[in-house]
Amino acid sequence: MVDNKLLTKLSQNLLEILDNEEHYDIIIEVGNDPYIKIFHAHMIILNYRFSYFRRILSTNKKKDLTNIRLPNILPDTFQIVLRYIYGGKLSLEEYDISDIIKILVTANELNLQELIPYLESFLIENKKNWNEQDINLIYQTCFENNSFLELQKNCTNLIIKKSNKIFNSSNFTSIPEKLLITLIQNHQMNEIQVWEHLIKWGLAQNPELSSDLTSFSKDDFSTLKNTLQKCIPFIKFRNLTSKEFLKKVNPYKKILPKELYNELLEYFLDNDYDLNKKSESRTSIKEIESKNIDSKIITNQHVEIISKWIDGLEITDKLASSYEFKLLYRDSEESGGALVRIKKFHEVCDDHSRTVTIFKVKDRNEILGGYNPIEWKSDNSY
Repeated sequence: MVDNKLLTKLSQNLLEILDNEEHYDIIIEVGNDPYIKIFHAHMIILNYRFSYFRRILSTNKKKDLTNIRLPNILPDTFQIVLRYIYGGKLSLEEYDISDIIKILVTANELNLQELIPYLESFLIENKKNWNEQDINLIYQTCFENNSFLELQKNCTNLIIKKSNKIFNSSNFTSIPEKLLITLIQNHQMNEIQVWEHLIKWGLAQNPELSSDLTSFSKDDFSTLKNTLQKCIPFIKFRNLTSKEFLKKVNPYKKILPKELYNELLEYFLDNDYDLNKKSESRTSIKEIESKNIDSKIITNQHVEIISKWIDGLEITDKLASSYEFKLLYRDSEESGGALVRIKKFHEVCDDHSRTVTIFKVKDRNEILGGYNPIEWKSDNSY
């Protein structure tokens, strides 16, 4: 039996050792000018509690006093991590989201692998408290470092869910480019609204540019084109009306790749444009929207992505085939026991091939599923 009171006393004593200015044998200089802070620590504790320092200390065992420099770590955040190393406690409730992100980044920088899943779990469990600024920070942090995969996945799902809100937020123009591309790919807005937000974002990145397009010089168009070149390929221009293209896109024709603009011009303005090409290029969202997607879990945008996965395409590829999605079976935890629901599923779905099965994870903004090209059976085969 473990008495938590005894562990608390042990933690308290170890923190007293850290706070005591005597008997230290390591000096750690943390931060950069103008903010640098000196920490005193103990080789024996860091050696056994901290693999990052163990590697450093292995080359300095003969020195009476070891000096370590950590210029890329924030002193205040390092102090939190150091007290965790000594006392084994980290009360995240007293910190805001941005502070916890800093702790997460520091833990990763110092290879404190035990802390990373703990910090990720805390952030995910409290994601209802994330505001748009927090989402931007978390997204940027996650995609700068692939160590935070769970947080990355949850953040992406939340972005998809809140795409409209982020587009219309007051700090929309400050979001990073990668987040903007994710929003463009997974939005639930009219495409013309997405285009207008993209232009707004591009102009905000270049405050020297005028909001009056008629005053634009050749260099101004070139600047805006360079800013938006990675985003423009994700705009579904063919989901616009001819009037929207003429009024909203055509004035910005100089920022579009020449080949793309000529193709769009022919598409929207030439009545003799190859109808097969026109039909094929509109396959993605327009054809999907023309069919009734009877689902409480996925949207038309999800259907487009799933269709591309079925065809083995990348997300940026044009959809080559149009699939008709018909609901075969819908179920929930409230509809009975697992065995009863399994039986119902096979009664409805057996002998059907080319099916997509989709699950919504309870209490989480997560969707799982898969495509089955062959028939479902109930003959104990796999």
